[in-house]
Amino acid sequence: MAVTMADITKLRKMSGAGMMDCKKALTESNGDIEKAMEIIRKKGQAIAAKRSDRDASEGCVLAKKDGGFAAVIALKCETDFVAKNADFIALTQAILDAAVANKCKTLDEVKALPMGNGTVQDAVVDRSGITGEKMELDGYSVVEGEYVTTYNHMNKNQLCTIAAFNKEAAVAHNVAMQIAAMNPIAIDEAGVPESVKESEIQVAIEKTKAEQVQKAVEAALKKAGINPAHVDSEDHMESNMAKGWITAEDVAKAKEIIATVSAEKAANLPQAMIENIAKGRLSKFLKEVCLLNQEDIMDAKKTVRETMKEADPELQILSFKRLTLRAE
Repeated sequence: MAVTMADITKLRKMSGAGMMDCKKALTESNGDIEKAMEIIRKKGQAIAAKRSDRDASEGCVLAKKDGGFAAVIALKCETDFVAKNADFIALTQAILDAAVANKCKTLDEVKALPMGNGTVQDAVVDRSGITGEKMELDGYSVVEGEYVTTYNHMNKNQLCTIAAFNKEAAVAHNVAMQIAAMNPIAIDEAGVPESVKESEIQVAIEKTKAEQVQKAVEAALKKAGINPAHVDSEDHMESNMAKGWITAEDVAKAKEIIATVSAEKAANLPQAMIENIAKGRLSKFLKEVCLLNQEDIMDAKKTVRETMKEADPELQILSFKRLTLRAE
């Protein structure tokens, strides 16, 4: 039977597929809309399978709240062009709406939700077939509390935060913005895993040791009349000799000083001093990564803790989540 423009338009609205894809599907199904939908779905599955090894690094990130429940989700795709497409954003929003309505706690729960003629996961695969790009849900988090807030940075659907508090407060929105801007990893020091603290202290110790050895080497080189910047690498030594800035004798002397002083200093580093400097660096790290310890982006003279206390001494942040697809 002949395929009519009315049928093509109807199928396009139902599936979101292109005009030619709809026409081909209707022709193949002899005008049966349901069979044509299935043809389009299977095409989407085939395309999704073929592109399963592609990198989906773009996408849409959205956040939503309902009462004391808030969620943030990311639907990924391959290109910025698709990520900004109205239908793609609408699909992300529809998935998030369903997740929040059902108070889903995990991404697997979201994927299994009914949507259209199948599940949310089926809808994502179908959309992949329409666009010809790999798509995947990759990121879903929730927070719960007496009061929750959401923030979509510049409304660009690329970076969103959600936060839960023990009570309502106007300052909550600014805290959500703080989380977006400063990317804390915990509310306070207690929330930072011990493994992270231990890793940071070890890095700080090694960095401090290296700095102490370097200072000793530079002092010895200067005492010998050699500019440390001229001999800080093999390439610089070769380059600076070619320029006539140092001689081969200077290089040989510098190498001997570097080797001797480095070994001697490394063997005689004051352990107590090294640990104290490392602890100071850990404290600085914790100030930077703990939300309540951070400088308030709205008032650098105060910490977030101080700002919240001024707003309401009883106000507490219970949890937060931050989601972005951009490299930082």
